[in-house]
Amino acid sequence: MSSAAGPSAEYERRNVADAAGIVVLGACAVWSLITATARAGRPEGVLLAVLAVAAGYACGRISGALLPVATPGAAAFAGLGLALASPHAVPAPDTGSPLGRTGATAALLVLSTGGACCAAWAARRLPVRAALFLLAGGTVAAAAAVGSTAAVTACTGVLLCSLASVMMRRHRGVGLAGLGVMTGLVTGLSLALLKGVLPSGLTASLEGQLTPHRILLWQDALRMAESDPGLGSGPGRFGELSPTVGETLLPDGKPHSAPLQQAAEQGLVGVCLLAAVFCWLLYVLWRSARSTTVVLTAGAALTALACLATLGNALSFTTVTAGAGLLAGVATARPWGDEPSDDSTTAAPERVRSGRV
Repeated sequence: MSSAAGPSAEYERRNVADAAGIVVLGACAVWSLITATARAGRPEGVLLAVLAVAAGYACGRISGALLPVATPGAAAFAGLGLALASPHAVPAPDTGSPLGRTGATAALLVLSTGGACCAAWAARRLPVRAALFLLAGGTVAAAAAVGSTAAVTACTGVLLCSLASVMMRRHRGVGLAGLGVMTGLVTGLSLALLKGVLPSGLTASLEGQLTPHRILLWQDALRMAESDPGLGSGPGRFGELSPTVGETLLPDGKPHSAPLQQAAEQGLVGVCLLAAVFCWLLYVLWRSARSTTVVLTAGAALTALACLATLGNALSFTTVTAGAGLLAGVATARPWGDEPSDDSTTAAPERVRSGRV
């Protein structure tokens, strides 16, 4: 009876987590349509991003169950190749910004690092695991080669967090909570910079890294959010209403900050929905039957992506949103075969009950 109850309870929890994801993603799509109707906006970008996340997540769940090592490994190679060999698929570096490519290039490299590390922890053979960790290290070197300080910092952080996850094998929830707090701190720091409440020295340093042009875009987004915190200006309308965008030679119509874009175009409800999506990803990772090392590695990569999205336009690209969904799906899939155990609080009791240890 105990062995039968265990899987039943686990499936029920997974169904609840998946249902929560459907509700959150569906709410994002519906709210974008509501604000677009009320403000004559263009919801296509938001709807495409929601579809990409959902499709990537579903593909990750299926392929991660069948091929828990090959799927994230192949995704890591694909992301690295796309970032380096397809200049038309990623944005050019930000002119004059020490941060370099904070858009799709940095995001793809971060997801590649996370995928390689997840594949490494899922591998049973030590040579395969070592090769995959070398791939992750090579991705960090590739980030340095393209001259992106943000990508180097984020990829290095993901790799170090993945290696340190071995020490958190019995504290999965604490690790994921820490990643959530880190994302909140980065978002709060960007808002505090705009409000002018930071020390003058820190403000000058951050403005030098972000460039005055990006700060002006953020200020435009904040003014638009404060003028209409309920519905915002409408999806896709930031480029039309921002004075800074109008003065730019080659504008992309983005404020280069996902939270500020949501606040400007979809109001406070849009910001809450964006935060709900990230919290849902952390929740499904917490409930995942995968090993804690795989879960925390995926969480670190998604957190790094969230930080990049706070400082750049990473979520404006379908390849990035689909890749994020794929990584989350792989890390929450239940492999058909056993994977190396790390005595995680979720997976180990189930293996004991079923007699596989």
